[in-house]
Amino acid sequence: MYDRFSPHRKTLIVVLMSFCSFLAPISSTSVLAATPEVAETYGTTGSIVNVTNAIYMLMMGVSPIVWGPLSEVYGRLRITQITAVLFCGCSIGTALAPNLAAFFIFRMLTAFEGTAFILVGSACLADIYRPTERATAMGWFLSGTLIGPAFGPFLGGIIVTYTSWRVIFWLQTGLAGLAAIGCFVLLPETIHHRKIDDLEGFSHKRKMSVLWGMINPARVLILYRYPNLIMAGLASSAVIWNMYSLLTPIRYVLNPRFGLTTPLQGGLFYLAPGCGYLVGTFFGGRYADYVVKRWIEKRGGVRVPEDRMRSALPFMGVVIPACMLLYGWSVEKAVGGIPLPVVTMFLQGVAQLFCFPSLNTYCLDVMQGRGSEVIAGNYFVRYLFACAATACVLPAVEGIGVGWFSTISAAFLVAGTAGTMAAIRWGPILTAADRS
Repeated sequence: MYDRFSPHRKTLIVVLMSFCSFLAPISSTSVLAATPEVAETYGTTGSIVNVTNAIYMLMMGVSPIVWGPLSEVYGRLRITQITAVLFCGCSIGTALAPNLAAFFIFRMLTAFEGTAFILVGSACLADIYRPTERATAMGWFLSGTLIGPAFGPFLGGIIVTYTSWRVIFWLQTGLAGLAAIGCFVLLPETIHHRKIDDLEGFSHKRKMSVLWGMINPARVLILYRYPNLIMAGLASSAVIWNMYSLLTPIRYVLNPRFGLTTPLQGGLFYLAPGCGYLVGTFFGGRYADYVVKRWIEKRGGVRVPEDRMRSALPFMGVVIPACMLLYGWSVEKAVGGIPLPVVTMFLQGVAQLFCFPSLNTYCLDVMQGRGSEVIAGNYFVRYLFACAATACVLPAVEGIGVGWFSTISAAFLVAGTAGTMAAIRWGPILTAADRS
C-alpha cells in the first residue's frame, strides 16, 4: 500500500505539494507590507485592508471542511487540479480588481481555493508514507506553508518599494500557473480508494442521497465530539495564533520602534522567522518520528497515535512562550535593540516546525480512513484563530501594548500545551469510550 511509488516519486510529490501549499499562506501576508499602498489605491484605511486579511484567514478555515470530504470521494488529483486552476484565475482577478469590493471578493475566493493544497497535500502524505515516516515528510511539506507567511511581507516590501502593489498578485498568478502545470503533468493519484467508486450501480436518487452524506461539511465538524481532537485543535490554534499575531503587526510595531521608514526595511524583519522555519524543516519532522519510534519500543512494539504529540510539548510549552515574552516586552520597554527581537523570532520559527509536523501527523494517524477529514477539521479551527489573531492584533497592541498582548499569546500556548498533555494521557481512553 505504501510502496506503490518509488522514493524518488514520493519526494517529487512532497516537493510539488509543498510548493503548491506555499501559495495561499504567502498570499495571506505578502500584502501586509503593501497595506498603506492598497488603502491609498481604494481610498480607504489600513484597518479596512487588514479586514480583508482577516476574511482571507476565515475562508482558509472554511475551505478544508468542503475540500476534505470531496477529496475522499473524488480523489486527491482531481480536487488539486480544479483548485489549482481556480486559484490561478482568482489571483488574476485580485491583480486586476478595480475597486475594494472586487478586491475583497477575489481575495476570499483565492483563500478558499488555495487552502485545498494544504489539506490535500497532507492527505497525500498519509496515502504514500508509513506512520513512522510521515512526520519527516510532513516537516518538509509544511516548510512551504510556514515559510510563505514569513517571506511574503519581505517580498511584498521589495515590490511596493520599487513598483505597484498589484505586481504582488501578478507574481502570485505566475507561481499559481506553475503549480497548476505541475499538478496536471507531475502529480499522480495517491488515494487508496475513491468513495465515488462505491456508488456504481446506484439509482440517481439513491446516489445523490449517499453522495451528500459523504461530502456534507458537517461530517468534519461532527468529529469534534472526540475530546482528543478538540485538544489537538486547541494546540494547533495556539501555535497559529502566535504565528499570525507575531507576523501581522511587524511593520506597525517595529518600524516606529527602530525608526524604519520603508516597507523594505520593515520586511527584513520577516526573514528572522522565515529562516527559523527553514532551519526547523531539517529537524522538526525527524524528531517527531524519532519520538514515535522510541515510544513504540517502550510499549513493546505497540504504536499509540497520541505519542506523536509528545515531541511538540517542550517547544509549545516552553520555547515559544518564552520567546514571545522576550519579544513583546523587549519591544515594549525598548531594550535589547534589534538583535533580541530578531533572535526570538528566529527561535520561534524553529520551534513551530517542531510543533506542526507532530500535530498534523497525529490528525492523519488517529482515525484511519478519515485522516483528511480530521485534519480538515483541525485546519478549520486553527485558521479561525488565525483570522481572530489577524483581526485583533493591531487594535490590541494599540490598546494594551505589545508586551501584554505577547503575554496573552504565551498564556494561550501554555493552555494549548496543557490540552495536548491531556490528549496524550486520556485521548485513547476517551476516543474508545465515545466510539462504544
